[in-house]
Amino acid sequence: MSYERFFGLTEQPFSNAPDSRFYYESPQHQEAMMKIMHAVETMKGLVVMVGEIGAGKTLLTRKILEKLEEDDQYVELLLVIVHSEASALWILKRIALQIGIENPSDEKAVLLAQFFKQLMEIYESGRKAVVLVDEANMLKTKEIFEEFRGLLNLEVPGRKLISIVLIGLPELEENIALDAPLAQRTALKFRLRKLDRDSTTKYVKHRLKIAGVSRDIFTEAALETIFVFAQGTPRIINTVCDNALLEAYIMKKENVDVDIIKRVCEDLGKMI
Repeated sequence: MSYERFFGLTEQPFSNAPDSRFYYESPQHQEAMMKIMHAVETMKGLVVMVGEIGAGKTLLTRKILEKLEEDDQYVELLLVIVHSEASALWILKRIALQIGIENPSDEKAVLLAQFFKQLMEIYESGRKAVVLVDEANMLKTKEIFEEFRGLLNLEVPGRKLISIVLIGLPELEENIALDAPLAQRTALKFRLRKLDRDSTTKYVKHRLKIAGVSRDIFTEAALETIFVFAQGTPRIINTVCDNALLEAYIMKKENVDVDIIKRVCEDLGKMI
């Protein structure tokens, strides 16, 4: 028997793999969502959202992407940067293909002209081009940010032809500063805030409910201890809760109490 069956869960509620079904719209995440959606709806240009490791940036990005995909007015791209060696040309050509440029040129001057032509067609059709760049802190060369600036220079009176949303760790701010003119063109920059006590409690209960259980498995004292240890970081909350459910299952306890959480936090504290 797994702990899922023991607690009556249909699946693991605290996996750290991004799954938009488990997205909890805390006040902190709702605020970030509203800021980004406003910026892309009004085609402000460059948006920068930073957050600490495990703050829920990727899951929020997936949720924003879903909202954009539900609206026919958007032509969007989620560009996940998995290594720091991605070249400026590689990124530009990937964006070009996504917005409908069939044979993007290897010559940047020609490619920029292709971008302008395609983005004007998108604009004239009443749609909007949006690029979401997750893990943008992995972009570390001035050349890449110069190319983003070149794209953002494509505009019509009153609005940009493309919105670029950069999402990453706080070091992203330093990386953008490599290209001062781009940093000055940032239309919106903010930090994704961590969950507070109330949001942490609701977050845990929300994920349990999505996984099939509405009863309070975690005691109030346990939830308070989780907040104190995780300090509102969703990824750490997930890890603590997952380990605590396993511990409770091994002990054949139907509720996760504060003693279990303290034991789990003591073990995790040596690794996190």
